[in-house]
Amino acid sequence: MREFIDARSQRNQAKLLGWIGLLADQGPHLPRPHADLLEDGIHELRVTLSGDQIRCLYFFCYRDFIVLTHAFVKTTGQVPKAEIRKTRSMRIDFLNRFDERQLREYF
Repeated sequence: MREFIDARSQRNQAKLLGWIGLLADQGPHLPRPHADLLEDGIHELRVTLSGDQIRCLYFFCYRDFIVLTHAFVKTTGQVPKAEIRKTRSMRIDFLNRFDERQLREYF
């Protein structure tokens, strides 16, 4: 995510970070059109930057944490299944490496 954000203009970085802040504030209560549940606990943050449809995929874990996995420019009608699979794989890896206690100590 950091690389995706850093590669954007300063104006678009500010917009992305604002939307991520909105997600942090509202969590699972952030409604469409801002966010949506895709499937199997994988969500999308829906942002338009300079006319491009940007999707930031994420999941919730341990009640208080939102893990943003990656972002991409959406060019098809639906979020590609490959992007959802990528986030599922990242979620499995993340949950295998970190338990709630470790996250609470770190953050």
